[in-house]
Amino acid sequence: MLDHGQAPPLTSEPRKPAHPLLRRKPVETLVAEGGQGEGGTLRRSLTMWQLTMISIGATLGTGIFVVLGEAAPKAGPAVTISFIIAGLTALFSALSYAELAGSVPVSGSSYSYSYATMGEFIAWICGWCLVLEYAVSVAAVAVGWGQYLNELLDGTIGVTLPESISAPMGEGGFINLPSLVVVLLAMVFLMRGAKESATINSIMVAVKIVTLLLFIGIGVMGIKSGNYTPLAPLGVTGISAAASTLFFSYIGFDAASTAGEEAKNPKKDLPRAIMLSLGIVTVLYVLVAFVAVGAMPWQDFEGTEAALAQIMTDVTGHSFWGVVLAAGAVVAIASVVFAVLYGQTRILFAMSRDGLVPKVFAKVDEKSGAPRANVVIVSLFCGALAAFIPLGELANATSIGTLFAFALVNVAVVILRRTKPDMPRTFKVALFPVTPVLGFLACAYMMYSLPVATWVAFGGWMAVGLVVYFLYGIRRSTLATAEK
Repeated sequence: MLDHGQAPPLTSEPRKPAHPLLRRKPVETLVAEGGQGEGGTLRRSLTMWQLTMISIGATLGTGIFVVLGEAAPKAGPAVTISFIIAGLTALFSALSYAELAGSVPVSGSSYSYSYATMGEFIAWICGWCLVLEYAVSVAAVAVGWGQYLNELLDGTIGVTLPESISAPMGEGGFINLPSLVVVLLAMVFLMRGAKESATINSIMVAVKIVTLLLFIGIGVMGIKSGNYTPLAPLGVTGISAAASTLFFSYIGFDAASTAGEEAKNPKKDLPRAIMLSLGIVTVLYVLVAFVAVGAMPWQDFEGTEAALAQIMTDVTGHSFWGVVLAAGAVVAIASVVFAVLYGQTRILFAMSRDGLVPKVFAKVDEKSGAPRANVVIVSLFCGALAAFIPLGELANATSIGTLFAFALVNVAVVILRRTKPDMPRTFKVALFPVTPVLGFLACAYMMYSLPVATWVAFGGWMAVGLVVYFLYGIRRSTLATAEK
């Protein structure tokens, strides 16, 4: 009889399915393989607080600093309500993530959950969507970092970087050097190991939270009650449209689930980190939005990408506070690059261990306990995207990739409840199965609402993914080799 410190025995391989696309990886195998890489193992060093900071780091960034310029003109002062609605919509999927992260604490996030419940082909599609979500998001956010850096330089020393080195080819420049720099800085920190990386991330997250609290403290002095009326000038339709826009500001809470093999106590800490991070982010979003629309008429947000900095300057009468906010935004966006890049490397680590991508992504450095080769390859790829390639609709297609992964997580919760009802769960979705069904429907609706051009870009990405899978993954996966 095993004691509680031993790993559970691996179940026998399931009967070979009718088609290789349907082969599933047992949950017990996924858990037992936790941390195992090529030549080394990941180290369990992350606390619940560090996991929470990773999740906040990946979520709280460009959204709140630029999104009000898009959302406030749609909802008016009721944009605060839109933030709440978007947060509740994200909560449906967050609950499903929390249950699965506590039950199957592995690095693959929704990719691994899909592998255990829906089979290899669906898992590959999910994993390929996550590659799109994380890699292109890193590049897109890095480009945004360069823009805020220019604002900071302009506000402090009165100069900006020339367009030739701050924009990619096709957009007036030759190379976007700032975006490449911030990705490479994140790479350097990530190569030091999970614990050291998490410490740096926690510091950056603390800075951006303090920056937003500073905005709330100063901005509240400029609130005029007349700015809140009429509350919803464009009606319920405007509130709903703004909520759809704001939903994407909550994407990133799932980053904690990619740390499942480096958490000290993943079964308890991962669900707590996911829920706590979403709660903190929602409260900050609502408070910032309430103060912002109270301090500046909602009509003035149209076309404004630096509304918070403008409000700080208007309320105080000094440009200094706008510069402070710009500095906070530079740190905030850098932390998003860092946390999302971390998540990308860990998802590829899991896919590599399963044989679906080359083994180099699962190679672990014994000294640092980090997948260094993985970090370098992914960082150079993302840095090149940000520096040289106009992302265009491919960046928008990350929305579909993310929503697709969220939808699969909601489905996976239902399947795993039916196939393994007695499996230990440290967290359970409330109001099951209503909550995951609502989460799935919300994601499907958001995907349906996206423009045709975004769907075309996403279709092109998925076509490339199918070619890679059928030429490489389907024959090299560990489940395929085990059947030979």
